[in-house]
Amino acid sequence: MLTRNQLQQIERRLLAERERTLATLNESQASAAEGELARTSDLSEAPTHVAERASETENEELEAELAAREIMQIEEIDAALERLYKRPQAFGRCERTGQQIPFARLEIVPWARTC
Repeated sequence: MLTRNQLQQIERRLLAERERTLATLNESQASAAEGELARTSDLSEAPTHVAERASETENEELEAELAAREIMQIEEIDAALERLYKRPQAFGRCERTGQQIPFARLEIVPWARTC
């Protein structure tokens, strides 16, 4: 079982990671919105070549995939915080084996569900 100190350390790390990930997501969404606004407001800069449009589409897809990953990470962090707050005595147990997840692993990935 994790000590009270370890649980507090993990909580701080989860909250910091959530804040960092949310900031990154917000920045990328704002950047994407600015790019879209710039493209639609100035038709002279609209890509006219097929390769330019394909490159732009590829970049948009990559940005969407990265945003989806960040959203999934926030969901994992939120789930870990919920586990931590609702059942602190059971936090850090592997969902597969029931064994305690090593604290060293939780320090690296505090939302880890498995060993």
